Amino acid sequence: MLSPPVIVAVLFAALLHAGWNIVVRAGVDRRRETALVVAGAAVLACAALPFLALPPLATWRYLLTSAGLNAVYFVLIAEAYARGGVTLAYPLMRGVAPMLAALAAWGLIGEALPLAAWIGIATICLGVGALARPRGVPGEQAVVRLALANAVVIAAYTLNDAVGARLSGAPLAYTLWLFPLTAVPTLLWLHRHAAPRRPTWREALRGLGGAGCAIGSYAIALWAMTRAPVAPVAALRETAILFGVLLARLVLGERPSRLGWGGALAIAAGAAILRLA
Repeated sequence: MLSPPVIVAVLFAALLHAGWNIVVRAGVDRRRETALVVAGAAVLACAALPFLALPPLATWRYLLTSAGLNAVYFVLIAEAYARGGVTLAYPLMRGVAPMLAALAAWGLIGEALPLAAWIGIATICLGVGALARPRGVPGEQAVVRLALANAVVIAAYTLNDAVGARLSGAPLAYTLWLFPLTAVPTLLWLHRHAAPRRPTWREALRGLGGAGCAIGSYAIALWAMTRAPVAPVAALRETAILFGVLLARLVLGERPSRLGWGGALAIAAGAAILRLA
């Protein structure tokens, strides 16, 4: 069971995660906004790292693996939000990942899935079908493909970090090291066609705000996984899907259809069921 402090912390982490996605999508140039968040996260992390002990040597292979996966993740975030809205991309990215992880464990190592897990997978599939249904919006199918590709990446780094953070014994230090390690390949990719230009003060503040949300969300979630079983923590994190759709409606003015709301709700419910199975 999760204690009340862990529940509150994980819900707040879910809200923060949805929040920085809103920051990226709200910008005119979503690739630049992603770069600002990544750079801001690296700056904030580097300011704190001198006061923290180095993670144990045994965790660095997990850190480097996760840094590479997170670089791909941020690039796919930028490309998805350059083509479509949060209400389409975000539920697909966040909700499909646990299904992929469960199916991979079943298919590759023969890990049995209980009936509840199959119910969760079926519910996610229904939600994906609802969201991926063509609506005649330009670029929507590209968004679906990018979001589903990112779900694969999310599944991979989630499993990797669950092991790495526990092994480190210091989830905050582990998390903070990820951001400067991730920033180098991510920024090189996002600026591959043009040299980076100095951000305005408003852009810098926006990037630092989004970065603070990203770091806070990740650190809280990893901390929670060291204080409680991974499954219920991961299930509760899926509320980020609903936070993302709600914030997109309130802040960005996106108007998901009833089918869109239903699809997002089904994906969030299915992912939570699967995590708890």
